[in-house]
Amino acid sequence: MINVDTITVVLPLKKKFVVSKGEAEVKTNVITILNNRYIGEASGSVYSGPPLEVIEADVKAGVKRLQRKRTINLRTLYEIGQYDIHAVARSALTGMVLNYLSGESQRYPWEVLSLSTPMGIRNSMTVSLGTPDEVAAAVRESQYPILKVKMGGETDLGLVKAIADVTDKEIRVDANGGWSCEQAEEIIFYLAKQGITVIEQPTDIEHIGEWPRLKGKCEDVELILDEGLATMKDYRRYAEFIDGVNVKMEKSGGILEGIRIARAARADKKKVMLGCMVGTSIGIAQSVYMSSLADYFDLDGPQLLQDDIALGINYDRESIRVDREIIGGPKLKRDIVEKLSNE
Repeated sequence: MINVDTITVVLPLKKKFVVSKGEAEVKTNVITILNNRYIGEASGSVYSGPPLEVIEADVKAGVKRLQRKRTINLRTLYEIGQYDIHAVARSALTGMVLNYLSGESQRYPWEVLSLSTPMGIRNSMTVSLGTPDEVAAAVRESQYPILKVKMGGETDLGLVKAIADVTDKEIRVDANGGWSCEQAEEIIFYLAKQGITVIEQPTDIEHIGEWPRLKGKCEDVELILDEGLATMKDYRRYAEFIDGVNVKMEKSGGILEGIRIARAARADKKKVMLGCMVGTSIGIAQSVYMSSLADYFDLDGPQLLQDDIALGINYDRESIRVDREIIGGPKLKRDIVEKLSNE
C-alpha cells in the first residue's frame, strides 16, 4: 500500500538571509512522507518562489497520482519527471521515492542509480548581501574556509576592495543576476586580480551572450550559470556562453534531470556546482547522492537554519558526510518537526 502524508514546516533561520532580489528570516517548506518513513522536501526560492500555496497544491496533485500506483519501482522516478506539476514538487516526490527504493532494496540511495559513493564534499558557506563593511566583517570573522559572498548591489566594487586583504579563505561570488554588463565587466576584473575566479550569474539571463566578453583576458575566471538553468534544454541553449553550471534539485525537478545536466556539462569540459534552496538536509540529500559528478558544492541550506529536522547527513564546518545508516534516506527528527509544523 502506498500512503503519503505531507507536513508544512516553518523553519526559523539563524539570521536574515539576503540576496539581491529577496530576503527571508523564516522559510516555509513542505515535507512529504511515504509509508511513515521515506521523506522528501519541497523548497522554493527565497526570491523566485513559487508561492507556498502553489507548492502545496502541486505536491498534493503529485501525491494523488502516485497513490494510484500499486507498486513503486525505478520506473516510477522517470514517471514523476513527467508529472505536470512544479519542479519543486517533482523534486520532493523524486527524493522521497528514491529513498523508498533505497530502503526497500537495502542499498544506498546512490547505488540505486549506479552512482559513486559520496566522499570529499567540501562545502561553501553563504555570506548574505549587506554593506561593504558588514560583509567584509562577516568574511573575516567566519569560521568557514570556503565562502560564497552574495553581491549584486551598487556598492559591490567597494566590497571587492574591502575584502582584498582576506587571504586565508577561498572566496566565491554570486551576483544573482544583479549586475549590469558594465558593472560585471569591471567587478570581474577586480575579483580576478584578487584570485576570486568562481563567479555565479553575473547578469540576468538576457545578457548571457555577453558573458565571454565580460571575462576579458581573465582566462581563469569561471562564470557559472544558475538562474535560467533548470533542464537539459536550458543547458543546451546556453552552454556556449558559460564555464559551468549550478544544478539545483528544486529547479531540475530532481536527481534524474540533475544527473543529465551534470554529465553533459562534464562531457563539455565545464564545471559542475551543486546548489540548494534554503531548506533542510532532506532537500539536499539528492545532491549529496550525486556528489561524485560535481566540482563545487554550495549545499549550506541546513546550516542557515536554527534547527535541521533530519538525521543522516552530517556537517562538520565545510565537510559533508553521510551516515552509514543512510539507507532509506534521512530520518525525521519528529520532535522538532512537531514544533515547527504549520498544521
